[in-house]
Amino acid sequence: MKRTRLLQELRKMRFESVYDDWKVRKLTQFEAAQLLGICDRTFRRHIDKYESAGMDGLSDRRIDRASHRCAPVDEVCKLEKQYYRGFMGWNVKHFYSWYKKDGGNRSYTWVKSRLQQAKLVKKSKGKGKHRKRRARSALPGMMIHQDGSTHQWVPDKYWDLIVTMDDATSEHYSMFFVEQEGTISSFRGVAEVIETHGLFCSFYSDRGSHYWHTPEAGCKVDKLRLTQFGQALQQLSINQIAAYSPEARGRSERVFGTHQERLPKELAKADITEMKEANKYIQEHYLPAYNQEFMVHPAEAGTSFIPYKQGDLFEVLCERYDRIVGKDNCVQFEGKILQIPANKYRMNYIKVRVQVRRYLDGSMGIYHGPRLLATYDNLGKLIENKCAA
Repeated sequence: MKRTRLLQELRKMRFESVYDDWKVRKLTQFEAAQLLGICDRTFRRHIDKYESAGMDGLSDRRIDRASHRCAPVDEVCKLEKQYYRGFMGWNVKHFYSWYKKDGGNRSYTWVKSRLQQAKLVKKSKGKGKHRKRRARSALPGMMIHQDGSTHQWVPDKYWDLIVTMDDATSEHYSMFFVEQEGTISSFRGVAEVIETHGLFCSFYSDRGSHYWHTPEAGCKVDKLRLTQFGQALQQLSINQIAAYSPEARGRSERVFGTHQERLPKELAKADITEMKEANKYIQEHYLPAYNQEFMVHPAEAGTSFIPYKQGDLFEVLCERYDRIVGKDNCVQFEGKILQIPANKYRMNYIKVRVQVRRYLDGSMGIYHGPRLLATYDNLGKLIENKCAA
């Protein structure tokens, strides 16, 4: 029995008891009205209704009457069919953004209530204890978050999603899939931010081995012994900050919860199963729509980004490895043999220490001091035109 009906039956029983006491003159009308929580005039009206129609005369007829604001049954059925046929398993907020695109004009709360009543969506559990959220940065570019998430984004395939976002606005500047998160993927995310917006102030991430050296598991990071990534940020004068728990990265953790809920469903809806197509879909459809829906306004007007004018950015954001040239004038690097071509500077480079740089596209270059000796593709084949240049 609904609560409104239950309360009505209790009020009827209470009135009947008080009415009997008033009838035998145990109570006055004023006292009876006080017991029922009404005025004596209302009590007299209830007496007239009770004596003329019995208990039914005390019923509130509004309970069985449909509200004039109630949505038509056809509209509710259409909503339930739309969710069941094309969006089953989507959370309500994600479905609601598509519902609005299709011309829906009902509120989010109404849509959620209808889906929950139809048992198409489960009611979420209550929230836990109160926690105080860290305040956002005041301006865009003050702090950039980067993190990766391994997930089954398409059937039977696990990829890493790399996201680089702003702390002040939650705007996603870079977002793409890779086979495995690492130094190159982190460089790529940072490069896309700097190319589009400029240099930022600080970089916030977890303690992944490509971000930090950690002498002991669970201990503080080594801020003196920098990784390849840390050295590049130091060269760009970007402050690197380490997070020591998932709670400390709560903002980016919540973001990945949203992506893991939404992105696989959208990729499935678009019949995408390959990484190249998935990255194209992210750039053309998913990322613009996500930023439009979730991006917030910064606390203050302005920006902390500054233009990058210090030379070739990709010569900074690259992996660097020291090698000794062999007697055959070749450098061995990760199973590849890189032959140094003849040049006008030296007869040969046998036993000379050189530096191998690997760039974001997988190509490589060999440097002797500041001088570029040769450039190679990702397979180790010499690129003649770049070498000549």
